[in-house]
Amino acid sequence: MTFDDTAIDWLAGILAEAALAEIMPRFRRLGDGDVRQKTSAADLVTEADVNAERLITARLRERYPSAMVVGEEACSDNPALLNGLGDADLAFVIDPVDGTFNFASGVPLFGVMLAVVVKGETVAGIIHDPVGKDWLIGARGAGSHIRHAHGSIEKVHVAVPAPISEMTGSVSWQYMAEPERTRLARNQTKILSQFAYRCAAHEYRLLASGHAHFVVYNKLMPWDHLAGVLIHAEAGGHAARFDGSAYLPSHLGGGLLVAPDKESWHELRRELWAQ
Repeated sequence: MTFDDTAIDWLAGILAEAALAEIMPRFRRLGDGDVRQKTSAADLVTEADVNAERLITARLRERYPSAMVVGEEACSDNPALLNGLGDADLAFVIDPVDGTFNFASGVPLFGVMLAVVVKGETVAGIIHDPVGKDWLIGARGAGSHIRHAHGSIEKVHVAVPAPISEMTGSVSWQYMAEPERTRLARNQTKILSQFAYRCAAHEYRLLASGHAHFVVYNKLMPWDHLAGVLIHAEAGGHAARFDGSAYLPSHLGGGLLVAPDKESWHELRRELWAQ
């Protein structure tokens, strides 16, 4: 199964619909009981997440009744919903509000993410910015672009490779176990500068559009990374798990290093993990 521009346009439209109907009306207007902790004080869910996911899921099931739909909040309640993602004929993976901590804090850095998976391969990824009202879109073999709110299309490409001392990046060492945690925290001082948006949607946008060089993630949930990795690859970049193997929809562990090209990946892997 392939997804042409018409199908991708429709998918982009339902993300914008969810943002308009369920997310933005709640931004900076969350009331008592609208925010709950999941695993920690930094892992939150809001009524915007829950209701946006319900809307997107309902629209997907109307048009693709036999498809597998994997949403972050549904899987939080029932992790078994992830079973079979790597084998499904057609699956949609949804992060209704990526950057929920920012959203709940009133910080306008969050996004709506959707990946399309066909027989274990990610074939399309969409990241919608509800604040900027635009989309970052990638499709297998077709490149990646930003569709601006005013209608223009901007082709994107990853940053030109640079020595590690001139790279800007992000290392999520807080999710690492020792001694890897301390090693990565120490070695990231080798780079030029760092960023930490607490939002994979905007971090992948930064990388795919060439404004930063790399990210290191340890926690691999498919709604956080499938869309972004596909978009980044179609923008010319290279991503792999820490052992160098390809990142697949079925993977929930093994870490992820995202870089401008394979040579940069190997340099980062060597220098960031140096003893």
